[in-house]
Amino acid sequence: MRFSRSGALALGIVLSLSGGMGEANTDAPETAQTGPATEAAPLDSIRPPMRPADLTGPDAGERGEDLALRVPDPQLIPEAGPRHDQPERGPVTNLPIPRYVSMKASKGNARRGPSRTHKIDWVYVRKDQPLEITAEFGHWRRVRDHEGLGGWVHYSLLSGVRTVLVEADEIPLHSRANDGAPLVAKLQRGVVAKLGDCSLEWCRLSVSGYKGWAHKAGLWGVDADEVRD
Repeated sequence: MRFSRSGALALGIVLSLSGGMGEANTDAPETAQTGPATEAAPLDSIRPPMRPADLTGPDAGERGEDLALRVPDPQLIPEAGPRHDQPERGPVTNLPIPRYVSMKASKGNARRGPSRTHKIDWVYVRKDQPLEITAEFGHWRRVRDHEGLGGWVHYSLLSGVRTVLVEADEIPLHSRANDGAPLVAKLQRGVVAKLGDCSLEWCRLSVSGYKGWAHKAGLWGVDADEVRD
């Protein structure tokens, strides 16, 4: 049986100083997208965290992408270890492992192993959802979400654009990285925002046209010691 994962149980933005939200964008078609990632999923795009999958064929990026490599047992491909000052490097991309990415497509199969012949365990159905890559093999990346669940996803369905998921019940978004700065909005659990600069305690976020700074502690998709500028 296959299931789909939306990556959140609820999504909302409570605006504290504005009259309301701007018009939300709709989800992209069921294909890999080449343009910039949407900054936040629309309020009406939330699906139940699990439902029987209706995606029976390969993803757009999987079509015609049979590997000319002997596919190993996925259990023999090691998971990334703890993060260190000198991170591991992926054997395919030479990029750090683990690392964060986001869903570029609005739907994506997470398979049990790195090929189209492996069973689909999950179907991700939320564009821009942050994911963590823990292994690489050919055109495939092993990913996990904020709950530690996932599988092997074709690389064309992923984006290097960084996003984060709000895990706290509610996070205030300030105009500056200071608790005393004016309040721009309040982000509820499940909101996905585009990630900007980060200090050790604060990150600059962009969501549905609103920009500001939020405490890093309530976010998933960025490391506690990660600094971005």
